[in-house]
Amino acid sequence: MKTNTKYIFVTGGVISGVGKGIMAASIGAILKAKGLKVSMQKCDPYFNVDAGLLNPREHGECFVTRDGAETDLDLGHYERFLDEEMTGDSIWTSGKLYKKLIDDERAGKFGGKSVQLVPHVTGLVQQTFLDNAKHFGSDVHIVEIGGTIGDLEGPHFVEAIREFGTKVGRENCLYVHVCYVPWLSTSQEFKTKPAQNSLRDLRELGIIPDMVVARMDVDRVIKAPQIAKKLATFCAVSEDAVVLMPDAKSVYEVPLNAVKGGVLAPLERFIDHGDPDMSQWEELMRNIESNSGKEVKIGLVAKYIDNTDTYLSVTEALKAAAWKVGAKLNTIWIDAEKATEEDFANVDGIVVPGGFGVRGVEGKIAAGKYCLEHNKPYLGLCLGLQTAVIAAARRGGVENANSEEFDAPTGANVVYIMEGQKGKESTGGTMRLGDCPAVLIKGSKTAKLYGTEKVVERHRHRYEVNQKFLKEIEKGGLVVSGVSPDGKLVEFVEAPNCDFFIATQAHPEFKSRPYRAHPLFEGLLSAASKK
Repeated sequence: MKTNTKYIFVTGGVISGVGKGIMAASIGAILKAKGLKVSMQKCDPYFNVDAGLLNPREHGECFVTRDGAETDLDLGHYERFLDEEMTGDSIWTSGKLYKKLIDDERAGKFGGKSVQLVPHVTGLVQQTFLDNAKHFGSDVHIVEIGGTIGDLEGPHFVEAIREFGTKVGRENCLYVHVCYVPWLSTSQEFKTKPAQNSLRDLRELGIIPDMVVARMDVDRVIKAPQIAKKLATFCAVSEDAVVLMPDAKSVYEVPLNAVKGGVLAPLERFIDHGDPDMSQWEELMRNIESNSGKEVKIGLVAKYIDNTDTYLSVTEALKAAAWKVGAKLNTIWIDAEKATEEDFANVDGIVVPGGFGVRGVEGKIAAGKYCLEHNKPYLGLCLGLQTAVIAAARRGGVENANSEEFDAPTGANVVYIMEGQKGKESTGGTMRLGDCPAVLIKGSKTAKLYGTEKVVERHRHRYEVNQKFLKEIEKGGLVVSGVSPDGKLVEFVEAPNCDFFIATQAHPEFKSRPYRAHPLFEGLLSAASKK
């Protein structure tokens, strides 16, 4: 099979959460800095069709693509590192894969043949590589294989990438294995045996990696020059293909650390395209490290405070905004179920992120009420808009104002179910998802922040503001500052009497980039720093 595209496959071993996604995205950033067109994809072994119904406490945030796919949080890393927008086909779970195959078999598309792991499952996986590379017009397409080598869940993906090398030519495929090398404090030494065993498992599956990335303790990696030689000796790779990666102070330091660690040698053997221009990443790290501004405390009113990955894009967007305005960000996690006015008073600004379910909602409503009454900078995201509107409606005379999602009484449903969605509330894939346009009210604070009156943001929600209550909402301190192009849906609200109080039905955090802060987050940090 002829191809003009190069393919990089990233696997992981020893432990889960070893950093495959960050490493894959960093390799992509380095290749893009060489002037190459890069695209990315994840193969996830879960049998869930998408991430829409996964527990965020266990799996982290559900990242939404521009075309409305509910995906793994690693796609957020890909977008932030590459500054390229992913699509729903940028992730294939086992559930999505098998669902397509079974649907095709039921439709008679296999002509009576037995549907098997090889060639049908592996063939479909490989077709997703080709389709994505073609869709993005990529010079290099990077594929992260989820899970850990040796897991029972993922052999079909590993077999697919092994076969793919024979189909497109081994010279067109680079296999990268990310593993962990632990430090034993008792004997004061690194132990490579877990990494050796992981690489042996990978070789037994038919893949000899071209690059081994060894995650190591940041304080002790300088003591480990022998580790690369030992891994190379026992794992059938060249010594200059073993990249030692210390823990980083910031994930955005990883591309620079990868270059320092020697990632260019194996990459240039694979695709020689000149030296990468890493100046953007160097400037970003200078901004991060040299930030001498005053501390700004932002309260994040949330219900999953025991797993911060649940709000990963929000926290990354806050960091980017802090770097932009020169503030030292201190994120204060406020438990929405236990939030008090003292909690709100002890921070300089408040964010209420998106979410579902009634748990913690009254705390989020209280946050909006406090900010309206005390001129505290406030940014509401999705549910954060809905709770702000409920707070305003209560202040405006609708004492029992609530959302239909939380059993609002008749005549007080200031937030209600979208038309056409009744009866589907418990199912996945029934929401307004992905890019949706909005028209901002001329002269509004929201429009001034964006610098335009036409914006597009990503959505993930089912409920809308009930415009029958706009008079009461306005009386309570909020006005509409953005609507859908047909005027039927409220997209943004703001408080005219507050220095900064803006809420949106969208999830602007998904469009934030580490070196290009989103205007709403920048506006919040700017206002909070003045407090």
